[in-house]
Amino acid sequence: MPAIRLTTKRVKKPWGRTNLWPCFGSVPLGDDPVGEIWFEAPGDPELLIKYLFTSEKLSIQVHPDDTAAQAHGYRRGKDEAWVVLAAEPRATIAIGTVIPMTQDELRRAALDGTIEDLVDWKAVEAGDVYYSPARTVHAIGPGLTLVEVQQNVDLTYRLYDYGRPRELHLEDGIAVSNPVPYVAPYVAKEVALGRTILADNASFVLERWKRSGEATLASDGRPIWLVPLEGSGTIDDKCFEAGGVWLAEGETALRLDSGVELLVAYPGAGLIEGLWEPGA
Repeated sequence: MPAIRLTTKRVKKPWGRTNLWPCFGSVPLGDDPVGEIWFEAPGDPELLIKYLFTSEKLSIQVHPDDTAAQAHGYRRGKDEAWVVLAAEPRATIAIGTVIPMTQDELRRAALDGTIEDLVDWKAVEAGDVYYSPARTVHAIGPGLTLVEVQQNVDLTYRLYDYGRPRELHLEDGIAVSNPVPYVAPYVAKEVALGRTILADNASFVLERWKRSGEATLASDGRPIWLVPLEGSGTIDDKCFEAGGVWLAEGETALRLDSGVELLVAYPGAGLIEGLWEPGA
């Protein structure tokens, strides 16, 4: 099956922006701000790719793991990873809590607002990567443009929303939260020239490539999501450039021009060793 370019869906959010990433242009005058652009594949794929654009803090929230999600009738939980493309000065992401907390302490903090000071707001800049496992209490701050790779489920429990008139999900969220300081589950490592593994967890593998040339993308049977961030090329002889996301299954012809940088993601744990086969 040839690689397919995924359909885009713009999602309006109160914390979104009207000036997006260059390849997406701007929101028309008078329209509501866009917070996310989703890239949707046919059926029920295991992963979902989004771009996020923030002008305000997102809610402090949590996602359930597979077991908790399936108990509520969902197919999967939600691990996610963020790759920061641009960050204004003093931009932050909250991930984990500054001290270990009990669930009762987390509930009280969410109700009285002190949770804002008890989540760990980390300074971020372009190029930073965070893998946020399900059950991690987190929030994304203003002034950020990032790519989010996640398990494909629309399931978020808001614990605190700074007084915005939106529904909270306190009991469900507290029940699945693990309110402890964040420890990165994976340390990025370069496994070949221009090929860095950003995350390798049970839910998905995320790679960052800076390479050029012609090759066959040879999977081990898993579908492959490709997210070009800079530069261009071709995929199965069709144009391949930033602002799109492609899904490849089976062998795929890939040509990357000089200066290409892209994210590569696929479900399940374990690196696909021969994913890039030069000389196609």
